Amino acid sequence: MSLTATPPDQTGARLHWRALESLYASAPVNDLFDSALHIDAEGTARITFTVDKRCFHAGGAAHGTIYFKMLDDAAFYAANTLVSDRFLLTTSFNLHFTKPVREGQIVAEGRWVSGRRRVLVAESRLIDSEGEEIGRGTGTFMRSRISLSGLEGYANPSALTD
Repeated sequence: MSLTATPPDQTGARLHWRALESLYASAPVNDLFDSALHIDAEGTARITFTVDKRCFHAGGAAHGTIYFKMLDDAAFYAANTLVSDRFLLTTSFNLHFTKPVREGQIVAEGRWVSGRRRVLVAESRLIDSEGEEIGRGTGTFMRSRISLSGLEGYANPSALTD
């Protein structure tokens, strides 16, 4: 296994991004949420997510697990745009809560920060429907031994269209 991140070439990048979007959609955990992943550029990812009362804790706002999931996913997929052969694993993640989330559409924006070898660093932030930041996170992600092409949800990029 190579320790260097393997970014897709320019012509294959968009196919890789569509395959990552397919992988996100195929994860069983995402059946629990009204969310969608969009990747438009290397090192970035954007998840739109609807918060409703099913996500609330007893105090009437979204539980912190919602913050973590969306922040981690956005940062993870931003980092995995740089790696076209291996699935990344989250090795650590720090998050900061800025404002409670009530109901509405939330956007998680992920951005790769550094690293192209074995460990990549990415950050993410959550934006509410009023355009205010409600949370932020930073994660480290490590190349795994899991081949992306071996994952059922990672659609064959050559079969995808842009």
